[in-house]
Amino acid sequence: MRIFKINLIFIIVLFLSMSSCQKEDLIYDINELHSSSYNANKNKLKSIGQYISIIYANLFQKSLSSNELVEITRCIESIGDKQIANEIILSNFMNKQDVIIPSDSLMRADLDLFLEETYKRFFVRDITQAEREFFLVFLNSHPHVTCEMVYTSFALSNEYQFY
Repeated sequence: MRIFKINLIFIIVLFLSMSSCQKEDLIYDINELHSSSYNANKNKLKSIGQYISIIYANLFQKSLSSNELVEITRCIESIGDKQIANEIILSNFMNKQDVIIPSDSLMRADLDLFLEETYKRFFVRDITQAEREFFLVFLNSHPHVTCEMVYTSFALSNEYQFY
């Protein structure tokens, strides 16, 4: 009798396991999309001299003299942390009288144009629609953000560090 019960339980468990829910292999039709970041080809880190020269040209719309370049390069090389050195140099450039930055009212008057020009000026590329939407929402919801803050964030960004 005991063997019959064990066999019956085994048969029931076997039957239930074979007749239970079975997973169907679902196939979804998905359009394959190959995309790459706009900055995907920027993979070479700018040298100290390149960074200084380019940031100066972006902010002043003219080239930096070789004497100033050597002096600033030595200053950066004497500081151990490259990010802090870049921030100090950028801050010094932003405080000079002849820096060319649009006024905040001009920036706010046409945010689309400001963003397009800023991307071309700093990243040497067009702005994507996703970036445009992000910045429009951000700048419209943060009226205290100045043009100088935007330029600073672009100049210190990861994308700007590479060419």
